[in-house]
Amino acid sequence: MKKNILYRLYAAAFIGVCLVPAVMTPFVGSSSSKEKRELAAVPKLTREGKLNTEFFSQFETYFSEHFAFRQQLVDINSRLATSLLKTSPDTDVISGRDGWLFYGETADDFLNINTLSRRAINNIHHNLRLIDNYCRENGADFIFFSAPNKNSLYPEYMPPNYVETSAPGNYEMLTEALSGERFYCDMKAALSDADSSIPLYHKTDTHWNNLGAYAGHTVLMGMLGKAACPAGNSWFTKNDRLGDLAAMIYPAEAAKDVQVYNDYQFTYTYKGRFRGLDDVTINTQSASDGSLLMFRDSYGKAILPYMAECFAQAQFSRAVPYDLDNIQADAVILEIVERNLGDLQKYAPLMSAPIVQQGETPVIDAEIFTESAGKYTHIYGTIPKKYLTDSTRIIVTVSGISYEAFNCFEDKLMDREGEICDNGFSLYIPGEITDVPEITISE
Repeated sequence: MKKNILYRLYAAAFIGVCLVPAVMTPFVGSSSSKEKRELAAVPKLTREGKLNTEFFSQFETYFSEHFAFRQQLVDINSRLATSLLKTSPDTDVISGRDGWLFYGETADDFLNINTLSRRAINNIHHNLRLIDNYCRENGADFIFFSAPNKNSLYPEYMPPNYVETSAPGNYEMLTEALSGERFYCDMKAALSDADSSIPLYHKTDTHWNNLGAYAGHTVLMGMLGKAACPAGNSWFTKNDRLGDLAAMIYPAEAAKDVQVYNDYQFTYTYKGRFRGLDDVTINTQSASDGSLLMFRDSYGKAILPYMAECFAQAQFSRAVPYDLDNIQADAVILEIVERNLGDLQKYAPLMSAPIVQQGETPVIDAEIFTESAGKYTHIYGTIPKKYLTDSTRIIVTVSGISYEAFNCFEDKLMDREGEICDNGFSLYIPGEITDVPEITISE
């Protein structure tokens, strides 16, 4: 009898605990402030005057994202997983040694698996060389660099079960291809050589910290022959950074990470409307000299103040494709994070394609598309792989004029988003066209 009573009490307590989140949901609810996404809205019984047949599945999603104490329970689960099992409950986050967190999408780069083909590496090299030539012809210096993944600089903090292969990774293959180019900045080597007792990347965030960004800035300014931004009298740290990776798996905590500061007082100002460093386009001005156009991703946020301070006029853009039309800058910098290097063989930049000699071999079965793009015609498509070697150049001839194409696969325009293809081409030529483009190739 006593055992039955204990069983019943245990069952009642268990059911009671399980019911607490559901009962408390109307009074407590959940917040999406740290989850880097928009949570499901309350579903409606009717939609466009008709019964919503997906109401129950939508309500299930809504409840699973809004029940009371959700963030606290997720947090407890994550803490148990990372401390006891040494793993992350979120596939987007890798739980490393000593509390270090890494972005899940960098795993392939770290392990050197699923790497780009030799053709893809040559495509990227070809595309960057065309950009460099265009910038030089328009009086601008060009620099390209890739911000290293955090685990590329701090592999010792990755979990022991992540073992690198002996094969070269995308960064290494591209560095080898670009080693003789005047425009290439090997940022991984530069940061690896930096003399710093303080880590250059955040422990629980994807990105480099202010000190890492400053180290990168000094290298870039050296390549441009300009003085770097002053760093003040000293560097100091504060625990006031909310790590983006920590926020993903510990949503209920403040999850503060170390940020590095110096006491230099910036003098640059923002031009036009400025809402935050995530703006697609940011314009700045300062009492310095020269002008800058910098294409960047989220790694550009920390380096932006230093670059802005050193140019009288600067524009920082996150827009893709890169708009190089009518460059009005003394220097052009293109930055992209290591994990996204493959994107450099997508989305040809907006600029007039260079005029060249027609190729020797005609391509009679190319897939060709055209669209109007302001004062340009955008021509893009693919050619069969049988025509390609690792270094094949694709030439597009319209009305007797031949243009060098970027080796880019416009996946979104071709309704093949996310697909990797090494045999695409894309370019912009002035004006409208009436003739069917001819495709030839050359080595």
